Amino acid sequence: MTPPDLPVRILVAGAGARGAAYARLATATGRAVVVGLAEPVEDRREGLGDELGVPPAARFPDWREMLRRERFADAVVIATQDRDHYEPFVLAARRGYAILLEKPIAVTRRGCRELASAARAHGVTAAVCHVLRYTPVTAAVKRVLDAGEIGRVVSVQHLEPVGYWHFAHSYVRGSWRREDLSSPFLLAKCTHDVDWLTYVVGSRPVRVSSFGALTHFRPDEAPDGAGERCTDCAVEPSCPYSALRIYRAGRPEAGVPDSRRAYYTDIVDPGGTPESLRRALESGPYGRCVYRCDNDAVDHQVVAIEYENAATATLTVTAFTEATARRTRIFGTRGELAVDDGRVTVRDFLTDATRAVPVPGEASGGHGGGDRGLIEAWVGSLAEGRGGAISSDLAESLLSHEVVFAAEEARHTRSVIEV
Repeated sequence: MTPPDLPVRILVAGAGARGAAYARLATATGRAVVVGLAEPVEDRREGLGDELGVPPAARFPDWREMLRRERFADAVVIATQDRDHYEPFVLAARRGYAILLEKPIAVTRRGCRELASAARAHGVTAAVCHVLRYTPVTAAVKRVLDAGEIGRVVSVQHLEPVGYWHFAHSYVRGSWRREDLSSPFLLAKCTHDVDWLTYVVGSRPVRVSSFGALTHFRPDEAPDGAGERCTDCAVEPSCPYSALRIYRAGRPEAGVPDSRRAYYTDIVDPGGTPESLRRALESGPYGRCVYRCDNDAVDHQVVAIEYENAATATLTVTAFTEATARRTRIFGTRGELAVDDGRVTVRDFLTDATRAVPVPGEASGGHGGGDRGLIEAWVGSLAEGRGGAISSDLAESLLSHEVVFAAEEARHTRSVIEV
């Protein structure tokens, strides 16, 4: 590992939204430098390389070329597509790199276990990007629970509201729309949430059941007169999932852009204009009718989990909501705790009083400050050799993935599955 007075040298495999965000946050710590990156999309590769000062000779169109070189860094961020985690992880482990892996670990039980074995075999440290563990809100929740303020945790109710426009973008029109191209919806979207529930309950999951389906975004749900594309559809003005409505809000011809939509608009048409956005929707995948896509991701799902300490939790994930901030209720023997859009409150049964819990730290940015918290902890652990700074190591993450695979098995078989 690099001495504390030297920056941690990092490689980035995959410079899409997640990889680029982690690369920027790592350099922003002042303790790390990106010395190589691999990204097949030239504009992304060259743009991020120029921004972070990556030498032109260390910018690669393929991660294989980067990782097959003799080791020239301390660590690698693997942020390729879900189904492309396995090979770069194994090669990075063989090279002796410390690894930060975007979730999911892999898209099968066997793949997850094999990557854990590869990390052990080559003696490398590996962490998974369970960013919800690293938010200021989570730190506040853990302080309350660890202090016993609500007594013993008995049950948890957790809602992951995807947001109807986010779901239409990512899971109907986008890269995560089909299990065979990406991974099961629950694995792609809610591994974070399953991991977070285990973290706050503080006990091992033992049994899982689940229900869910693709209910709405199907050809038989299409309104009469719906076209193949939103740019040429008679019912587009009355459709809440219209690509024109969703993406124009992020890049209006006049007025202030909707910041929530702007992120997705830039994915559809990076750095463009209202005119180029229209052209992208006329020909690209994000202009397709949500009822005419080749998607199979479920649009709502419920997961019930029983833990070793007899606590229970439910996770509800749905596309059919305006909200995007997670909401949680934690019920204890002496009180209850609520998390709503970054605010934490505690109700004490003895005094019958409710108080707001201070949430110190910067909660802005990706995942309520979780992206920044994760990267700061990871870079700090590498610079100082403090392995304990990272709570989401590969072994810990493996348990959360097992719960997700069990939930998918339970959903398909309509049964209760032992973890």
